[in-house]
Amino acid sequence: MGIPTKSGIERAKRTLLEKLHRDTTGPFTAIHASRILSLDVKQARFFLAYLASRGWLSRIRRGLYSTVPLGAETPSQWREDPWIVAAHVFAPCYIGGWSAGEHWSLTEQIFRDIIVVTAVSTRKTTTTIQGTVFRLKFLNQAKHYGTRPVWRGQTKVLVSDPSRTIVDVLDDPRLGGGIRHVTDMLAVYFSGEHRNEKRLLEYAAKIGNRSVFKRLGFLVERLKIKAPGFIARCHRMQSSGLTLLDPAVKHRGRIVKRWNLRVNVVDGSVEKSV
Repeated sequence: MGIPTKSGIERAKRTLLEKLHRDTTGPFTAIHASRILSLDVKQARFFLAYLASRGWLSRIRRGLYSTVPLGAETPSQWREDPWIVAAHVFAPCYIGGWSAGEHWSLTEQIFRDIIVVTAVSTRKTTTTIQGTVFRLKFLNQAKHYGTRPVWRGQTKVLVSDPSRTIVDVLDDPRLGGGIRHVTDMLAVYFSGEHRNEKRLLEYAAKIGNRSVFKRLGFLVERLKIKAPGFIARCHRMQSSGLTLLDPAVKHRGRIVKRWNLRVNVVDGSVEKSV
């Protein structure tokens, strides 16, 4: 047996642990660790389990670990940044919806769950990792456009840019917390530095759901935003047939014929805001 150090871990093992700290920049697997530590995969797997059981590593999920800061006062309670977790667990993916809205200051509301748009097909729409709830939206990777890289520590994470965030929450209002909150985000978008009508129309056309133009044109018009050319373009691009303003709401609501839209949120919130 090696000689335990004052930190409660044998010197040889501590040397390997320090190497993991130096040579990893985010979550890693036993295969990755085996290359760094010059161990075979089986040895690396046992070693990582050993370190995790003693709080020196954080086990994100089966087979995936991250280092714990050596100065952490309570290593067993340390958790990896949820955005970094998402970037590794759900890749290829990007942070979107209300989570991206918070990042770009399109909303002041704080959501505990993280919205992740992923190209990984999964039956689950929600999953919990290290106490954080991730809400998953499947989208073919070919439609993962309009994203920007942001650095979280030493890990690059993709997040939808402001215009793509708006298109996503109009395509699926659940990603924005429902149409009432989507309306608030849209108002902030058009009143601030992120406003880009050309980009918004381009993204809306590429998403492949022309109901987005209905919701977008209707809400911009009702918010009394001065953008006549933009509204006219939305009107020309809208789909035929009747669309629900918020597909998650069961109420029937009134029909706005100009936009072929059923305004089915009738508790007064949307009507007053728009």
